[in-house]
Amino acid sequence: MATARRISSLLSRSLSLRPASSSSLSRGRNSTLPRGVRRFSTAAVTEEPITPPVQVGLTQLLINGQFVDAASGKTFPTYDPRTGEVLAHVAEGDSEDINRAVAAARKAFDEGPWPKMSAYERSRIILRFADLVEKHSDELAALETWNSGKLHDQVAEAEMPLFVRLFHYYAGWADKIHGLTVPADGPHHVQTLHEPIGVAGQIIPWNFPLIMFAWKVGPALACGNTIVLKTAEQTPLTALYVAKLFHEAGLPPGVLNIVSGYGPTAGAALASHMNVDKVAFTGSTETGKIILELAAKSNLKPVTLELGGKSPFIICEDADIDKAVELAHFALFFNQGQCCCAGSRTYVHEKVYDEFIEKSKARALRRVVGDPFKKGVEQGPQIDSEQFEKVLRYIRSGIESHATLECGGGRLGNKGFYVQPTVFSNVQDDMLIAKEEIFGPVQAILKFKDLDDVIKRANTTKYGLAAGVFTSNIDTANTLTRALRAGTVWVNCFDVFDAAIPFGGYKMSGIGREKGIYSLHNYLQVKAVVTPLKNAAWL
Repeated sequence: MATARRISSLLSRSLSLRPASSSSLSRGRNSTLPRGVRRFSTAAVTEEPITPPVQVGLTQLLINGQFVDAASGKTFPTYDPRTGEVLAHVAEGDSEDINRAVAAARKAFDEGPWPKMSAYERSRIILRFADLVEKHSDELAALETWNSGKLHDQVAEAEMPLFVRLFHYYAGWADKIHGLTVPADGPHHVQTLHEPIGVAGQIIPWNFPLIMFAWKVGPALACGNTIVLKTAEQTPLTALYVAKLFHEAGLPPGVLNIVSGYGPTAGAALASHMNVDKVAFTGSTETGKIILELAAKSNLKPVTLELGGKSPFIICEDADIDKAVELAHFALFFNQGQCCCAGSRTYVHEKVYDEFIEKSKARALRRVVGDPFKKGVEQGPQIDSEQFEKVLRYIRSGIESHATLECGGGRLGNKGFYVQPTVFSNVQDDMLIAKEEIFGPVQAILKFKDLDDVIKRANTTKYGLAAGVFTSNIDTANTLTRALRAGTVWVNCFDVFDAAIPFGGYKMSGIGREKGIYSLHNYLQVKAVVTPLKNAAWL
């Protein structure tokens, strides 16, 4: 039962939550520590890092079923976020490598066995791959944590089972994709065919490398497409590992190609390539605009975008405050705050605001920060120095805007990219910390008066990826879920990522949906076939 719950909800939190136990704590400026709460200890991040139980083995590009060096011979460093030290040097793909990968994918689609294979046989290969991932899940979890700074327990106990579940899900769809017979107003037989779109270009982010691999690759392969996937330059390692397992499972050469490299070179070449039939991208809204422009200016290829967010999390006056505090804490701080749908605007009803602030501050102070391989740690490092500095800039902006810094606000330790869990109160809607995506462990708590007030303010944003509602009143829940302009609304839970639940955004949070049946639409063309009927017995 526990495993099944982890698979269906990626570390989701619900009304059954209990506050975490206290640990070594810290105080931020303008804050008064509640009775019994101690100051932060930096010991958790100053200890020697744990040596991961895995070796880095694959650092080349995967093109046409072979691991090869970049055409230029160049490599780039990928880092251990715990220390900022180089973890490995990885082949640096650029436009020439994208050309080679696209040529391999095009040949595999036009001439190879994959799209001509029965859907049942494709599903069997995907299932064999999922079985291999299960066998190698310990190595993959360690490698994912080492390269990204994600909590090892989070990866091993939630993300790896979900990764396998996603591929089981899409394997099940492979032989259930079909068209329709359509009645016409005359003597014609009309049918629709759902055909693979061709060569799919996919660009995944660094915050959930394996999960985003599954969200992109699963539906594309189930539909019979071939793929060129560009990894994030910060986290290239696990995609190469699982791609090798895919070939061990029987995936034909050229069907899945992996190119590591930078966005302005490899990413731009993929988005603008004339022989790529579709692009899917997950990342920032700013980069998504560039992807969309490149796709339009080349061959007008369709684009799926899953972009940024500034999701409201609304705590109503009838809330159980202790449970609401814990869920709001999780909604923001999960994955070091590096989550596109993070509940990063915490709206709290004015009647419970002060109590919520004090308890949220105490919870943040109890948050255990340290080596993500260590048991009991709740927060690891930010991904790299750039993201680390960006988070600190937003914290400074909050202070300069006269929000109240309740706790945190600075670096933790002197090695790696650790940031103190930070809580701001008295936040106003026009402050940058309430408007822009921080992508870090910074909770901004705002006060609201009534439902009309919070609906208007929650929707006053360019984003619309997700939202959270915490209430015991079903009428309140129904009012808010229908009023909020967001692709997902979680009620008394957060970050539930079942394989069948669609995910995507309104407004500038993206185009299209990932996961579930809706994701298949991204990788299919619909063809109408019309044939005359002679002497038809019926129409």
